[in-house]
Amino acid sequence: MAKNSKMEKTNVMRILDGRKVVYSSYSYADTDAVSGVDVASVLGQNPASVFKTLVTTGKSGEHYVFMIPVAEELDLKKAASAAGEKSIEMLKAKELLPLTGYVHGGCSPIGMKKPFQTIIHASASELSSLIFSAGRIGYQVEMTLEELAKVLQYTLADITVK
Repeated sequence: MAKNSKMEKTNVMRILDGRKVVYSSYSYADTDAVSGVDVASVLGQNPASVFKTLVTTGKSGEHYVFMIPVAEELDLKKAASAAGEKSIEMLKAKELLPLTGYVHGGCSPIGMKKPFQTIIHASASELSSLIFSAGRIGYQVEMTLEELAKVLQYTLADITVK
């Protein structure tokens, strides 16, 4: 599926435009894709370059955002270590919207209600670009890590289950 220049802009896209970030946008809204792997397939992309955004809570009560390839699973012990926490757990689904402003399946690391420490899987450094939610179900953005750094502070770490 090609870039759609007539696509409705999400808040994430408006933020990127405002910061002059170079990105491509995609829509899969007219499909029945649900999982991230389905989304990668519909977009004709390698699942290793399509990332999901996961929000967690550390033992300290702080919240953390993790971005991992859609076919991978977050390793909670590695995630806790990367965040400097004793332990970490997934945020309860009902807490996602009030905390971030996003719904499950449409959560983007860009444009959350407040910034959280963000950790991206180290494999992203080997990719020419990564694709992730544009902040609404059915919409994705693609950009390089260098462009992402213009709008989001992040670190890279090995945070998935082997």
